[in-house]
Amino acid sequence: MSTNLAPSTSLTPQQKSQLAKLEKRLRRHVGQAIAQYNMIEDGDRIMVCLSGGKDSYALLSILMILKESAPINFELIAVNLDQKQPGFPEHVLPNYLESLGVEYKIVEEDTYAIVKEKIPEGKTTCSLCSRLRRAVLYKAAKALGATKIALGHHRDDMIETMMLNMFYGGKLKSMPAKLVSDNGEHVVIRPLAFCKESELIQYGQLKSFPIIPCNLCGSQPNLQRQNIKKMLNDWNENFPGRIESMFTAMQNIVPSHLCDSELFDFKSINANSGVINGGDTAFDQETHFTSVKNDTSASLNVDQANVLNITEIK
Repeated sequence: MSTNLAPSTSLTPQQKSQLAKLEKRLRRHVGQAIAQYNMIEDGDRIMVCLSGGKDSYALLSILMILKESAPINFELIAVNLDQKQPGFPEHVLPNYLESLGVEYKIVEEDTYAIVKEKIPEGKTTCSLCSRLRRAVLYKAAKALGATKIALGHHRDDMIETMMLNMFYGGKLKSMPAKLVSDNGEHVVIRPLAFCKESELIQYGQLKSFPIIPCNLCGSQPNLQRQNIKKMLNDWNENFPGRIESMFTAMQNIVPSHLCDSELFDFKSINANSGVINGGDTAFDQETHFTSVKNDTSASLNVDQANVLNITEIK
């Protein structure tokens, strides 16, 4: 099946060059994530969940490009859940997907009415909405014979989730790049795990994706995730490299230097155990800061090369 992924003819030569470079960078990030976590295998049928937001559009676009040159064969099917929100433009996604020539399925389920009925006015709808959407999408994946479910969460989503769980859930936990679904029947992957949100925003603008706003979560002010996002954006502006270092830290866990006795056998440590992961250097400030600096440098090179049940299906 041929694909129509060419940039809009309305772009200036400068914008086309910018899009080409950005698309190449995103392809590299997605390819790296797929390889590192073995996300896609020969013969896979990938269900790409589309919400109508920039991230899921970008995910589908990059996967379609990679499919053309991948050394393995896999199928893509785009799936959108029409939650029957008032004013939802039902024609937008079908028209767009048909223009791409990609197989797709629109699943209709009135989860909007359930959320509005169950959640009091003014309360956060994310938790219930997310659970309902997951259940519907898992059912769809089974019916469509999908072997993997691809979600559009990116690097910043993963960092935000880690901070949310630390601050409000009491767990050092984030979104996994790849894991079995909570019903135990599907493998969920996040190919955008190494992609920055700022680059996805720019990509969406250059590609002119037909964005469909959400009338549930998108209309709720002062969500905890938004507060975390603002904090991280402030950090990124005032301390360049901090976000990259945080994401690198998520990939360099040292259980012996945390406090989870189920993850590391602290009880058996004695004078004969020997030095473990560098020993007790937590108060060695010079070594500590040097380590952070090195981690930041490493993360920049890589970038160049649910307790709260608030996970969004993108």
